[in-house]
Amino acid sequence: MIIFPWLWVIFTVIAAIAQTARNAMQRELTASLGTVGATHVRFLFGFPFVLVFLAGVLIASGSRPPLPGLLFWPWTIMGALAQVAATALMLAAMSERSFVVTIAYLKTEPIQVAVFGLVFLGDRLTWPMLAAIVVATAGVVLMSIKPGGMVGGIRPTLIGLASAAMFALSSIGYRGGILSLAWPNFVMAATFTLAVGIAMQAMLLSLYLVLRNPTVLLAIMRAWRPSLFAGFMGAVASQFWFLAFALATAASVRTLALVEVLFAQIVARFAFGQKTTAREAVGMLLVIAGVGLLLWAY
Repeated sequence: MIIFPWLWVIFTVIAAIAQTARNAMQRELTASLGTVGATHVRFLFGFPFVLVFLAGVLIASGSRPPLPGLLFWPWTIMGALAQVAATALMLAAMSERSFVVTIAYLKTEPIQVAVFGLVFLGDRLTWPMLAAIVVATAGVVLMSIKPGGMVGGIRPTLIGLASAAMFALSSIGYRGGILSLAWPNFVMAATFTLAVGIAMQAMLLSLYLVLRNPTVLLAIMRAWRPSLFAGFMGAVASQFWFLAFALATAASVRTLALVEVLFAQIVARFAFGQKTTAREAVGMLLVIAGVGLLLWAY
């Protein structure tokens, strides 16, 4: 199944780059759509592109789509719902006016993924891999925490940790869904699982907005042009995340994904002229060291 053993590395880096671009686009949409509306864009407008990806894989492979077994559904439902819950918890933590706390504790996701992966999927990691996860995570947390920024009490901290846990469970759920298909073509298995998961999310959040805040859904439709591009980048990012999950443990993928923070720092430095502090530089070195150790240990 794995023609090139390091293919998951390429997939993860591409996904991280695409996600960085999508996050920037969603930030622009937040002003007009609100946080929930901008979040829904990734599902609603990403879904058609995922269907195109699936159709492309079906045509290229000349095979039929997988026939999911009973185990596929609980894994994929867990992945889809956990991702929605994670987003809601993240927004709740940010509403506590503790953005720094939220971001810092969200970056504990790789550690939680490692634990959940071992418990639910039996994904075993070597000691060097575990050390790599801890080092890279410490680097991101160091970059995220600013002096005097850890304020707001225990509540936002707990919500931030819960959000990271949900994101971790989402990764495990999706990887479990992909593996449960036991399909020889990993591209087909990953793309099919993504299509099912994002369909659930698009329908769930659309129904929520119809019942609770239909004006936001109308605003999303009016902003269809920028939303379409953001949805496309989100679909590309998700496609490559799922391809990586099909080939490597979720903990390895999510640890390598911390390079996204490095991309953000580079953009901030060269696009916006923001200087890198000594603390951020040390954090970046730790992330690089952790990722390097992970690739060496894999």
